[in-house]
Amino acid sequence: MFGNLFRKKSIDKILADVAGGFGDGEAHAGNLKKELNVKDLTLMGIAAVVGAGIFSTIGEASFYGGPGVSLLFVITAITCGFSAMCYAEFASRIPVSGSAYTYAYASFGELVAWIIGWDLLMEYAIGNIAVAISWSEYFVNLLEGFNIHLPGYLIMDYFSAFRAHEKIQALTVNRNLTDITDRMRAEALAWSTAPGVGNIKLIANIPALLIVIIITYLVYVGIRETKKATNAMVMLKIGIVLAVIAIGFFYVTPANWHPFLPNGFGGVMKGVSGVFFAYIGFDAISTTAEECKDPQRDLPRGMIYSLIICTVLYILIALVLTGMVSYKDLQVGDPLAFVFKQVGLNKISYVISVSAVIATASVLLIFQLGQPRIWMSMSRDGLLPKAFSRIHPRYNTPSFSTIITGIVVAVPALFMNLTEVTDLTSIGTLFAFVLVCGGVLLLPRDNAVKGRFQIPYINSKWIVPVLFIAGIAFFWQPIANLFSADNAHENFPMFLFIILSAILTVLAFIKNLSLIPVLGLLSCFYLMTQLGYTNWMRFLIWLIIGLIIYFTYSYKHSLLGKWPLNTPR
Repeated sequence: MFGNLFRKKSIDKILADVAGGFGDGEAHAGNLKKELNVKDLTLMGIAAVVGAGIFSTIGEASFYGGPGVSLLFVITAITCGFSAMCYAEFASRIPVSGSAYTYAYASFGELVAWIIGWDLLMEYAIGNIAVAISWSEYFVNLLEGFNIHLPGYLIMDYFSAFRAHEKIQALTVNRNLTDITDRMRAEALAWSTAPGVGNIKLIANIPALLIVIIITYLVYVGIRETKKATNAMVMLKIGIVLAVIAIGFFYVTPANWHPFLPNGFGGVMKGVSGVFFAYIGFDAISTTAEECKDPQRDLPRGMIYSLIICTVLYILIALVLTGMVSYKDLQVGDPLAFVFKQVGLNKISYVISVSAVIATASVLLIFQLGQPRIWMSMSRDGLLPKAFSRIHPRYNTPSFSTIITGIVVAVPALFMNLTEVTDLTSIGTLFAFVLVCGGVLLLPRDNAVKGRFQIPYINSKWIVPVLFIAGIAFFWQPIANLFSADNAHENFPMFLFIILSAILTVLAFIKNLSLIPVLGLLSCFYLMTQLGYTNWMRFLIWLIIGLIIYFTYSYKHSLLGKWPLNTPR
């Protein structure tokens, strides 16, 4: 049994299955429509990346890192760049839906493929829920600009209203009225005015529900409609972001950029979760491989082009924000609108609110597009029920998976407050990146094929050992402190990083590994260590739940287990 856990699906068999329409769930079902070119993929990547991050989490990161947060965007972009190149090579070799899940199936085997597929479901679902809630907040603010005020109990989650009600009561009893914030009052008012009986109140985030329904319908009816909507939204929001950068530079005070690293490099790294959350999404376009006209050529280009464009935009926005006002004032949920209000440009602030509504909607669109295709790929392999790979006879989309995705995102967005799950989304994405980079190291190096992307080979035999020794020498004091700290168990992620680095150093020297995937694997794993012990525990709990499902259902129903690898289906 142990050997069967790591049974691999060959690249030839993956391509043959898709070419034959295998696993679509219905005998008459057709293949997905091939509608996307490199421009569409680049715009989809930008749509997924330029969203909630640039309009919200960048403020929190700037508060901790100061102007130096621009360096964090560079560091994160380089890390994502290594991963993007690994995704690109996989996409050029395996141009099918499924993203990192399919890539892991071909390189690591079934168990790891299931783990990464389960991980991606968490990443996309929680990310979508957070984006839907974020969109709701921007949309409500936009309506208020038109003097349209929705009742509080229709625009927030139940638990926030309940907690605010309880907290205000406690503060009132203790006469700590100065601790009552405006937001707390609004949430408590929603609780007191909501219809219901006793403590059973009708409180739900209706705008979040509606945007998920609209986006899910758009994804359901076809990739062509999704492409058109995405392209239009991206063009509009890029134009607004460029205008914000151009206008903002006229109000920059260079003195605000000093000191550049007010809280040191440690302060910069505190924003790693928010900054990385801003980059989540470029990998989502790899799930559309079967809908690309020329995936071997266009997917790698789309990923890399979108990453470069978004990095430039992020760095410029970070410099504008920290130049217009002091970094100390940027711990707000709408930093772009905030800085323009601070310099008296209220009309520009309103335009930014409009852009934020469009930007977050486009992010939700791309992720709602990606998740059903991962479910579809897992179902094709028998790891999920056949219904998940059903293709709509008219729209040629994974219909059942799309509907389930909408439900999984819409219901929690209606009732839950997930503002604290940014870290959990980031750790899931980084884990996917780690496995993709590791998977490339396991692929045989083929001769270059015209029109197909391949990572340039750089021998890491001496480079990685030198970097490892230099890192130990330079950071020996912090490493020693890991063992002497009272809460040494909370340094568990960093211990894993050191062990992994040592193992890869030895393998690089012995096996002459390719440098770029090694650097991608190590840099992504290092960013994972910065997300905290608690998030690692939550992440591990999610993986344990996935393993229970795998061993109780997926292992028994795996098509790879029913047919020997050398037997045609």
